[in-house]
Amino acid sequence: MTRGYRDYREVKEVFNIAAWEPATELGRLVKSGSITSIEQILNMGKRIAEVEIVDALLPELKNEIVEIISVQRMTRNGRRQKFRATAIVGDGIGHVGVGSGKDIETKAAIDSAIKAAKRNIIPVVLGCGSWQCNCGQPHSLPFNVKGKCGSVEVSLRPGPKGLGVVASRYVKRMLELGGAKDIWTFSRGRTRTRYNTLMAVLDALKSILAMKNLESACVLEKQS
Repeated sequence: MTRGYRDYREVKEVFNIAAWEPATELGRLVKSGSITSIEQILNMGKRIAEVEIVDALLPELKNEIVEIISVQRMTRNGRRQKFRATAIVGDGIGHVGVGSGKDIETKAAIDSAIKAAKRNIIPVVLGCGSWQCNCGQPHSLPFNVKGKCGSVEVSLRPGPKGLGVVASRYVKRMLELGGAKDIWTFSRGRTRTRYNTLMAVLDALKSILAMKNLESACVLEKQS
């Protein structure tokens, strides 16, 4: 389910973002009420550049910081130290995103990571693809998918109802925020790099969207 708003006045009452002046055409369409869901943006092939767009369309997003580490970069003036935060966002009913942010202060790095995760948000296609279940309810994924980021490769497989999410703590939390309840996960590579692992999971979920769009295109081609 996706909650949309018919006009911007309802958004303003909930979020108090009347001061938002969209800088992109996509933002203006959202503010005017022409776009009421993230799925519409995806179908248009547009990239979300303003965090306020996600705040308006998905008011019930939750965020969680999964990692804060110290990173260093060598410059002409010596080593410069910053903090890098990794965040996940999701509403628990079919939307999830991952992002990271860097700054010399922890609070600023966290805020940057949350904003990046919102800009990377995608819909999660849920289903029941487990041969052990076949209940037809959207509690898992429709089929097996794989994703990769850096050296990390992740495989997601639908599980029967009641299994739960079999994964590491932060991957489990990400899938739960995306709305999935029963999934087997397998991974290999340098999984200690949490950001790469989460991005690999996001890449796997994106492949479902690509397959869904491909199926829609095939249906349209047959009809024509």
